[in-house]
Amino acid sequence: MIVAILLLGFLAGLRTFTAPAVLWLIRRDTPLAYALGVLALVEYVGDLYPKAPARTRPVGLIARACSGAFCGWTVASLSNAPVAGAVLAGAAAAIIGAYVGLAIRSRAITLIGRVPAGLLEDVITAAASVAVVAYV
Repeated sequence: MIVAILLLGFLAGLRTFTAPAVLWLIRRDTPLAYALGVLALVEYVGDLYPKAPARTRPVGLIARACSGAFCGWTVASLSNAPVAGAVLAGAAAAIIGAYVGLAIRSRAITLIGRVPAGLLEDVITAAASVAVVAYV
């Protein structure tokens, strides 16, 4: 369970809405799941905008930490486990994911360009989220 929380938190650091959207679409088929899915799609489009704010700016970092915490809470509640530690672990992993993702994305931009790097990050984040949720 903790591995899934840390991985989903890390992925929330890459894309704010992908990990919770995948988690809820697969495990909790509710209107919130579909709303998260729409937000993930909007984030993919917005991320390609040249003036999109950096993920490590305060608002983006706080949103990612909240997303990671939400993933931690969801996984813990699905497992009937204590949520406090799961929430903190998810938030911390998201912050780490934001900084690691920024470093990798910056390198990818120099190698393949801004749009291909963004699309590659989208695909990796979505595929990894599905793989982790399948494990949960």
